[in-house]
Amino acid sequence: MKQKDLKQIVKEKYAEIAISENKSSCCSSSCCGPDTAYTVFNDNYENKEGYNPEADLSLGCGIPTDYAGIKKGDYVLDLGSGAGNDCFVARALVGEKGFVTGLDMTEQMIIRARENCSKLNYRNVEFVLGDIESMPFEAEKFDVVISNCVLNLVPDKSKAFSEIFRVLKPGGHFCVSDVVIKGNLPEKMKEDAEMYAGCVSGASEMNDYIGFIEAAGFRDIQIHKQKEITLPDDLLAKYSYKPKLENKWEEASGIYSITVSACKPR
Repeated sequence: MKQKDLKQIVKEKYAEIAISENKSSCCSSSCCGPDTAYTVFNDNYENKEGYNPEADLSLGCGIPTDYAGIKKGDYVLDLGSGAGNDCFVARALVGEKGFVTGLDMTEQMIIRARENCSKLNYRNVEFVLGDIESMPFEAEKFDVVISNCVLNLVPDKSKAFSEIFRVLKPGGHFCVSDVVIKGNLPEKMKEDAEMYAGCVSGASEMNDYIGFIEAAGFRDIQIHKQKEITLPDDLLAKYSYKPKLENKWEEASGIYSITVSACKPR
């Protein structure tokens, strides 16, 4: 499937979620088809300062702000900002002198995020329509880049990490939560557009993912957290997929969420 087609699929699915009054999940039926029910793998934000329930669409696979080292006064960029959940949590960390920018390619998400921001009367948060593979920002603009369960949806991950490197200040860093694969997915699962929009079939193999980060020029790569994502047995059976343990000393192959950070050299 062509990259532009994949992007259009993602836009359409997340536009549906943005205009819905009901909460959805990256692994819910609204994202992945009417006949599919996924195990939700987003984390609970309710105890986080700055958390706003109206901005939480349960689309994440971690809490990148927990490990992002965001400081007062930082300029932060959130990639795939959705309705603004991570941006508002980041704002609580940067304080009044910092600034948070959310970038999303889905117009309906930008509209919903701006509405949430207006209700909160925040002056140091903005939401920008744009593509992660070609960001509408000048170089060396941000101290920290965050993202939550979004880069797996980007067709060209190498270009995405190169763009993150470009917009970060020297000495800046990113921290993202994302979905990766250990082992191989069945071809039928990789080719399924609904599974792509649902954050699974678009995920890279773990070593390849780290390779994209290294190739972009980042250093001090750290994996802060990882957890296995469990899909329902009927869904696994549909694709003839069974995560397996290669040997007793290794982790099982399968689908994982990770939270990873890395630094741009000074």
